[in-house]
Amino acid sequence: QVQLVESGGGLVQPGGSLRLSCAASGSILSINAMGWYRQAPGAQRELVAIVTRDGSTNYADSVKGRFTISRDNAKNTVYLQMNSLKPEDTAVYYCNAYIRRFTGRPYSGYWGQGTQVTVSS
Repeated sequence: QVQLVESGGGLVQPGGSLRLSCAASGSILSINAMGWYRQAPGAQRELVAIVTRDGSTNYADSVKGRFTISRDNAKNTVYLQMNSLKPEDTAVYYCNAYIRRFTGRPYSGYWGQGTQVTVSS
């Protein structure tokens, strides 16, 4: 089995910062891309940021310059540093990772359980 466990969500005032973490554990051979998605009430889940194994990154236009994604391959962990938070960043944030569990098997996508981020005064 594979588990993705997120942490670091919470309530923050506009302009504040939060750092999300997501650790993958279990039967893991290798991890390809890791990313963060978010889903606000009544909206579809959307990509926030993604990082490949070699460190290449991509961001949604709405978070460029404010959010930074990074990863620690030795710890199978991905981070999302969120600065200058806005009320429209309020959502449940989900971690995603493409994981190969066994030699010869393809990579499969796995999701965390989600962590709530609320930006409000």
